[in-house]
Amino acid sequence: MNVSEFSKRVDLNPHTVRYYDKIGLIGHVHRLTNGHRTFSQKDVQWIEFVQRLKDTGMSLENILLYAKLREKGNTTLVERKAMLVSHSQELLSKISTQQQHLQKLNEKVDLYQSALEGLITLD
Repeated sequence: MNVSEFSKRVDLNPHTVRYYDKIGLIGHVHRLTNGHRTFSQKDVQWIEFVQRLKDTGMSLENILLYAKLREKGNTTLVERKAMLVSHSQELLSKISTQQQHLQKLNEKVDLYQSALEGLITLD
């Protein structure tokens, strides 16, 4: 698939796809004889994983490091696993913090609801 098809498939702007290719995030993108990029299902799966990492807060710098390790193959499995474990632990901590924030927000909403129902008076 070409850049346009690929970008629609992975829900990225074509400029972002080209940028990711330029910085080496996608890996070895196959090019046709006319120089146009062509992407495979494997590229789709990789970018979906990259997007998941971004959505969970991993920096582009760390994603690039992960991608470079991935390019080196199975000799980097320990390092890649360590990166994902570390990121997972950071994510769990953030989720816990966000859950605490959500609980406090819900308590405030409940307080306002009680005030609106005349059950309590707010000062």
